[in-house]
Amino acid sequence: MKLVGAALARVEPGEVEIEVPFRRELTQQQGLVHAGFTTTAMDTACGYAALTLMPPGSEVVSVNFNVSLLAPAVGGDLVARGHVVRSGRTITFTEGAAYVRAADGSEMKVATMSATMMRVELA
Repeated sequence: MKLVGAALARVEPGEVEIEVPFRRELTQQQGLVHAGFTTTAMDTACGYAALTLMPPGSEVVSVNFNVSLLAPAVGGDLVARGHVVRSGRTITFTEGAAYVRAADGSEMKVATMSATMMRVELA
């Protein structure tokens, strides 16, 4: 996430927000933020949201996710939010969304994600 300039903006139990400042290096040939970066930001937000509800010593890995791209990500910084829908002992179901935040603070939803995360213990 350091490579793309992402930063944790908000962390609460079961909820995480990540901000990715707009940079030309993150765009595809038409100048839109590449879907891979949008997906990465949502996956990370969902994963960290799941991790906030896991016991100490846990890590989290993505098991499965589905992304729907709703609109081109252009016109501002990318904001990804993830939240836990159901947290289990090993498997946690999350949902996420990505927004473009304009200079005036308004946001437009550009993508959604549903993701299944799995708890793993550090060795």
